[in-house]
Amino acid sequence: MSSSRPYLVRALYEWILDNQCTPYMLVNAEYPDTAVPTAFVEDGQIVLNLSPSAVRELHMDNELISFDGRFGGVAQQVWIPLGAVMAIYARENGQGMVFELEPSTPPQDEADGDDQPPQPPRPEGGGRPSLKVVK
Repeated sequence: MSSSRPYLVRALYEWILDNQCTPYMLVNAEYPDTAVPTAFVEDGQIVLNLSPSAVRELHMDNELISFDGRFGGVAQQVWIPLGAVMAIYARENGQGMVFELEPSTPPQDEADGDDQPPQPPRPEGGGRPSLKVVK
């Protein structure tokens, strides 16, 4: 079965806009194939404003989110694999969803002799951001 993450991200994005709020996305900037403005990355993460007035050419599919944005007055293209999305929420009230971290490397081959299942990496600084849960 395919991941529900891209569907949830798109649905929450639309829900946030429908409620006249600003969609913010928390992204793991160190996830492979992620292209974000490095000058704005803090502790390996970046928060992006995805409102229609802040981005151009927004594209969301089951693999990738991409758009053109301006950061410090400089135009830049942004590429975010869905595995790098850590949260999407409304700036005004914090309502949204936090996602489980996806491993940034493929699982180890079971033939390596390790009987333990691979564990996703833990974020530095002790955990997830604090956001309100959508009810």
